[in-house]
Amino acid sequence: MTNNVKEIFTGTSAPPAPAALAAKVRTLAPSMTRSMQLVAEAVAGDPAGCAALTVTGLAELTGTSEATVVRTARILGYPGYRDLRLALAGLAAQQQSGRAPSVTADIAVDDPIADVVTKLAYDEQQTLADTAAALDTVQLGAAVTALSTARRVDIYGVGASSLVGQDLAQKLLRIGLIAHAHSDPHLAVTNAVQLRSGDVAIAITHSGATGDVIEPLHTAFEHGATTIAITGRPDGRVSQYADHILTTSTARESELRPAAMSSRTSQLLVVDCLFIGVMQRTYDRAAPALSASYEALAHRHTPRTNSR
Repeated sequence: MTNNVKEIFTGTSAPPAPAALAAKVRTLAPSMTRSMQLVAEAVAGDPAGCAALTVTGLAELTGTSEATVVRTARILGYPGYRDLRLALAGLAAQQQSGRAPSVTADIAVDDPIADVVTKLAYDEQQTLADTAAALDTVQLGAAVTALSTARRVDIYGVGASSLVGQDLAQKLLRIGLIAHAHSDPHLAVTNAVQLRSGDVAIAITHSGATGDVIEPLHTAFEHGATTIAITGRPDGRVSQYADHILTTSTARESELRPAAMSSRTSQLLVVDCLFIGVMQRTYDRAAPALSASYEALAHRHTPRTNSR
C-alpha cells in the first residue's frame, strides 16, 4: 500500500473540511468493517446529534465500541474523535443555515422524463461535489508534475473507463504530449513493457480491481514508469502499483442508473483537472500546440460554399 493510501487510513493527511464529511463517508464506507460503517452512517446522517455525544455516547448509540469510533474517525481523515466532533458541529451549523434539503436521485420506471432530468442533474452535481471534496490536491499536483515532463503517457481503461482514457489521451495530444489510450489488455501490456523512467502510466478503474487495467499498470511500475491510478477505491488492488492515487466519488448505482454512469462523471472531472494542471505547467509550449490543432481542424467546422 502506497504512502498516500496509508494517510487516508491513518489520518495523517489534513483533516477534511466539514462539508467534505458526507463525501468521505460515501467514498470510504465500502472499505470499512460493518461496525465502522454504522458509526460513519450515524455521523453523516445526524451530524448535530452526534456532535453532542462523547465517544462513549456514540459507541453506545451505534452498538459499537469506543475503539471502533476512534478508528472510524481516523479512517475519515481526522486525527481523533475530538476533531471529528468539531467537523460535525461545523457541518450541522451549515445545514441549519438554510441549505435546501437533500433530494433522492433514485429513478423509478414510471418517472416522468422531467423528473428523470432533475434527478440525474442532481446526482451528477453530487457526484462532482463528492469527487472534488475527496480529491487529494497534493497527489493531483504530483501527477500533474509527472505528466508535464513525461516523455510518453500510456492510459489503461476498459468499458466506460476506456472512454475516459480516450478523452484524456486526445486532450494531452492536443497540447503536444505523446499519449495513447489502450482498451485492449494485450496491447496495453505490450506497450507497458516499453515504458521507462520518465514515462507515465495511468490506470482508470472505478472498482480498483479490474485485472485488465491492473496488469499493464503493474508492468509499467516494474519498468520504472511513474504510475497513477484514478479510482473510486483507494484501498483497491490497483493502489499496490500506483505512485499517485486520485480518488473519485463512489458511484450510487440503481436499477436504472448503472455505476458506470456516475463513475464516468467523476473520472472526467479528474481528467479535466489533470489536463488544466498540465496546461498551466507547460503553457509556453502547450498554448501554441493547442492553437495549431484548432487551426488544423478549422476547415472542418467552416460551412463549405458551393463553387458553382
